[in-house]
Amino acid sequence: MPSTATTLATELDILVVGAGVVGLACATMLRVHGHTVAVVERERRAGTVTSARNSGVVHAGIHGPVGSLKTRLCIEGARRLYAWCERYGVPHARTGKWVLAVEPGEAPELEALDAHAHELGATGPIERVSAAELARREPSLRAAEALYFGASGLVDAHAFVESLRAEAERTGVIVALGAEATALRHDGHAWHVDIRRTPFAARATEPPERVTAGVIVNAAGLEAPTVAAESGIDLERHGWVPRLVKGSYFTVSPRVPLPNVPLVYPLPSGDGGLGIHLTRTLGGEWLAGPDVEPVETHDFDVHATRGARFATSVARYAPAIRPEHLSPAYAGIRPKLGTTGFHDFVLTRGDAHGAPDSVHLLGIESPGLTASLAIAEEVVRLLT
Repeated sequence: MPSTATTLATELDILVVGAGVVGLACATMLRVHGHTVAVVERERRAGTVTSARNSGVVHAGIHGPVGSLKTRLCIEGARRLYAWCERYGVPHARTGKWVLAVEPGEAPELEALDAHAHELGATGPIERVSAAELARREPSLRAAEALYFGASGLVDAHAFVESLRAEAERTGVIVALGAEATALRHDGHAWHVDIRRTPFAARATEPPERVTAGVIVNAAGLEAPTVAAESGIDLERHGWVPRLVKGSYFTVSPRVPLPNVPLVYPLPSGDGGLGIHLTRTLGGEWLAGPDVEPVETHDFDVHATRGARFATSVARYAPAIRPEHLSPAYAGIRPKLGTTGFHDFVLTRGDAHGAPDSVHLLGIESPGLTASLAIAEEVVRLLT
């Protein structure tokens, strides 16, 4: 792990706030374009809050509307992510995934998803199979009909974060961990930012460092709305007030008959999530999750009492699963920008919103991991 005592340059072209997958990708691409860049991250490790608290799924981009940022950046991001993993030796696999119409009444929705994926030009084979064919291939699953999407896969999110951090530092980006941006002031020409070393940093007792940056890139994840508000953006006016949604995961006992394909999804649940699905990680562990639980705080505890509801949900399509087969694993929190319906990523210059010389990334939830490299390219475009 790099030292948390990294000294920041006093003057920078660009300061990136947040060292998750998106922040690190942005920093690297901006550095490659010739800027002096630093990333500050208040946690002691990069990518520990949102980037690594998910399923590690490489999404195919099949669920969002045509023309949306989520769809476009997910499809392009998946292509870039697979190429990055090949180049830097990040563990990954193109596994494909099943999406199931569990009951006959869901078949029209599955048919619409099939047509939508083809309209988007989704890569990889797409195959629709009957209940009988699914039972032959996947005896542990039950559904009226199924779609197979070959472009989906898995990535080791922790290894991906570390590869991004290493490449950022190799290109000359300063990555300061245990360093929190606590005050942002624009003087009409540049940003002046106080950097406070967090309690676990080696230099936590020193006065705040003061950094001057021509541009701020706000990739702070769950804290991005706070950074945006402090920079001068009226979040409520623009409809960018976040809704925190917790997603819990449970491990599934290996004693239960489980599918051959390591990604199995029901149709989207309509509550802002993709439904409680099954994932076999690259390490061979099976997970069920995430669910959708509105929260007010950053509560990452997984409550065992939710296991019964998880089992009921998953047993619709994997009938062998019972509550006793599930054990609490971990949870993540997504920064959603609305309570119902589709809400796109927000990637915006702050100049038109009271925050000059800044770019803000809000509502970067799933498929943010998949889209991260394409998001970074979009940020570069916004700044050129």
